[in-house]
Amino acid sequence: MNAGLFLFQERRVKYTYNRMSNSLSPSLRERREAIVREHIAAENAHDISRAIATFHHPRYEVAPFGSVSDGSQAVHDLLAGMFAGFPDFHVDVPRLHHADEAVVVEFVMTGTHGGPFAGLTPTGRPIEVPLVGIFDFERDRLMCEKVYFDMATLMRQLQA
Repeated sequence: MNAGLFLFQERRVKYTYNRMSNSLSPSLRERREAIVREHIAAENAHDISRAIATFHHPRYEVAPFGSVSDGSQAVHDLLAGMFAGFPDFHVDVPRLHHADEAVVVEFVMTGTHGGPFAGLTPTGRPIEVPLVGIFDFERDRLMCEKVYFDMATLMRQLQA
């Protein structure tokens, strides 16, 4: 099914969606997944240089903050701030999906708010926040990680 109709406020609205494709060659799919898994392993090790090295061009877009960190120094600062705010930062990956130009990862981020983060003083409270990361690729080159999560869930856990 590629298209459908919804009845919305007394008018018909056509929608289409792009299904995640399996048209990738196995070798490209495997290379992309290896890059993503190395990136996640580097973040879990708090190894900023190693995480940056997985990118062809380092770039994060963090939707809940409305922020873009473009370039090595900006990505370094973003990750350093995350690791300072959550010294035991860790992500688990329950699911990983392949699309034509991306790898989509479902994460669960855990940590303890032990340092300043997003303008908040440390609370000492633990967090467990589900996230989605979209790793954009050009062929086998990682170009950007886009991160989506519910800010209200994070703030509720921090009781800010």
